[in-house]
Amino acid sequence: MTIIIDAKEGIDYEKLEKAASILREGGLVAFPTETVYGLGANALLKDAVDKIFWAKGRPQDNPLIVHISSKEMLGMCAEITDERVYMLIERFWPGPLTIVLPKKNSIPDNVTAGLSTVGVRMPANKIALELIRLSDVPVAAPSANVSGKPSPTEAKHVIEDLMNKVDVIIDGGKCSFGLESTVVDLSGGEAVILRPGAISYYALKEVLGNIEYSKAVVEGLTGTVPRSPGMKYKHYAPDAKLIIVKGRIDKRIDKINEMKKKLEFKAHRVGILCFYETAHNFDSQYKLILGSMFDAKECGRNLFSLLRKFNQLGVDYILCEWGEFNLEFLALENRLYKAAANNIVEVL
Repeated sequence: MTIIIDAKEGIDYEKLEKAASILREGGLVAFPTETVYGLGANALLKDAVDKIFWAKGRPQDNPLIVHISSKEMLGMCAEITDERVYMLIERFWPGPLTIVLPKKNSIPDNVTAGLSTVGVRMPANKIALELIRLSDVPVAAPSANVSGKPSPTEAKHVIEDLMNKVDVIIDGGKCSFGLESTVVDLSGGEAVILRPGAISYYALKEVLGNIEYSKAVVEGLTGTVPRSPGMKYKHYAPDAKLIIVKGRIDKRIDKINEMKKKLEFKAHRVGILCFYETAHNFDSQYKLILGSMFDAKECGRNLFSLLRKFNQLGVDYILCEWGEFNLEFLALENRLYKAAANNIVEVL
């Protein structure tokens, strides 16, 4: 049976030490971070890491991110041969930034999907940091959900997906960011963003100077081993078919209403995912508001919980409006495109 620890009002160190002991000895512990809830296992134990793939139903060629609680622990996981690593650590850790580096042999191959590199981050969440510190081991932790489904931003989402599949779930309340970490690859010379996230392109460029996006950020990969979580597979998907309707505001509003009418004529239940500024244009009992089209952070915090809400509403289709936004919205766009499996209707 899964143990649930309520830490919303503060840390009970006796309970947290018990969870850390379970983690250190090879058990699974779901815990909050500032991005999403993670499903943690001792990153030094192959058998413990195997349990993550079983609990999530996760493909074996999808690498995991290793979470640490100190700079010293980084040396247990990765080789640091690039001075830019220290520049990123100084600016962004603890925080929602994962750095891909050459891995040490202490990290089992199932953590990295057989790659010679490992992604490492130090979360900016006190519960997560204390759990890792008390366990005294680096912690491999993807998002704590069934593989391919929306990532969990509250403990109730973890309970929905993984109850009695993991040893402990720590309830630390709602995650502050709601989207996964930015992943930057420094293992090959050039700095490359493998996954957009809470740390923006502009913030990284200010520190590193030259930095590029991987083509897989929006396009995805086929037939290639992904170098980071979120690069290859359909991710974050609700039960309903998600269709992104992209274009000028007036055009996309008209198109969504037209598509909704046709789908409802065929007796389908249709959900609408829209912005505050356009919500009055849609007449639907299954309308959910992502946030303001001028606030990427608000929309990011809300996305995964709203996709799960559509599951509860039992809709057959979700029509999501989208436009041409700046790079601050790229992480959100990346998650939406993955959730929709690039099922996009563009209107001119």
